[in-house]
Amino acid sequence: MEQFEPDRLSAAQLAAMRRSITGGRGALTRRSLLRASGVGALTLGGLASLSACGIPPAKRTGEASAASEDRSDQEKEIDFSNWTEYMDTSEDEKTHPTLDEFTKRTGIKVKYAEDINDNVEFFGKVRPQLAAGQDTGRDLIVVTDWLAARIIRLGWAQKLDPSHLPHAYANLIPQFRNPDWDPGRAYSYPWTGIDTVIAYNAKATDGKKVDSVTQLLDDPSLKGRVGFLTEMRDSVGMTLLDQGKDPANFTTADFDSAIGRLQKGVDTKQIRRFTGNDYTADLDKGDLAACLAWAGDVIQLQAGNPDIKYAIPAPGYITSSDNLLVPAHARHKANAERLIDFYYEPPIAAQLAAFISYVCPVDGVKEDLAKIDPALADNPLIIPDKAMAAKAHAFRSLSSEEETAYEEKFAKLIGA
Repeated sequence: MEQFEPDRLSAAQLAAMRRSITGGRGALTRRSLLRASGVGALTLGGLASLSACGIPPAKRTGEASAASEDRSDQEKEIDFSNWTEYMDTSEDEKTHPTLDEFTKRTGIKVKYAEDINDNVEFFGKVRPQLAAGQDTGRDLIVVTDWLAARIIRLGWAQKLDPSHLPHAYANLIPQFRNPDWDPGRAYSYPWTGIDTVIAYNAKATDGKKVDSVTQLLDDPSLKGRVGFLTEMRDSVGMTLLDQGKDPANFTTADFDSAIGRLQKGVDTKQIRRFTGNDYTADLDKGDLAACLAWAGDVIQLQAGNPDIKYAIPAPGYITSSDNLLVPAHARHKANAERLIDFYYEPPIAAQLAAFISYVCPVDGVKEDLAKIDPALADNPLIIPDKAMAAKAHAFRSLSSEEETAYEEKFAKLIGA
């Protein structure tokens, strides 16, 4: 098959995906734990075919390359693809209250499909139509930042009309406003945020607080009971921060230094292992005293174990996001933009946040969320306060060459 895509998946990237199949965030379910911010699950055959099949980028002739005739005025409908259990649901699980409210208010019917199970698999579904310049049958999709970046780079997303997004423009919290892969949010808006923090079992640490990567790697009382993550951006990103480097602006030498720091932790047996989502059971039991963790896991674990604590390191933490995009040639762009804006109204955002318990990207939502559940409103893992928001850092976009080289080095480190 002819190779078109300049950044097709390398063997190292495929190895990272395979890690996510069995243990990474891609192996998790929406309501129980967190889902992949990097890459998700496919059969090995599916991964191989995606790697072998090149993807022709859309021809860029202005915005017309991605746009098509918008039929929103004539057709009051939206086809919306999302992840499972990523939308508020009624008690009988038959309806989605916020979507019903949108339809009642606008007259626009939403055909809602939970047909995204992981990023790579979904990309495989829609790429043939996108590559051929055809409508995917979807007006709105939710994908993780690395895939959103790829879709935008290939010219397969429609530029959003700011005049249709007054609430989104005004209420997007600062930490998500200006990703390097979509400056100024010209093509995307976050659905939720995903944060990486330090978690520890206070019983296993004899009450000692664990609040830095340095402590994870150097504290002798934790030796052999420390976990890091098999997601490269999380483990290396948190280590870069600990070393005083900016994950949004680092060099290969910086990356190598972070790998060397982690390698020392492996060699001295300070690090017990690199894990996917299976760290949750070990942390809960105390077999791991402390580890890097995903914020959604912490919320779930704390509900059943009061000894589970978390800390935000002084240098900050790594954050990523799932993002709303309008695919190229979607038929109902204006309708989709109205739905995006609807979810940036604080009362609506509060209803969604109360159900899914992820980082809410909407400013001014705390008062409305407190009316639903005061505990959620006071949880900075859902509503970041100013101090926490100021410590959020995104891992910068990587070129294809960088991603291949970095994943190879990381795979060697973790023995993958």
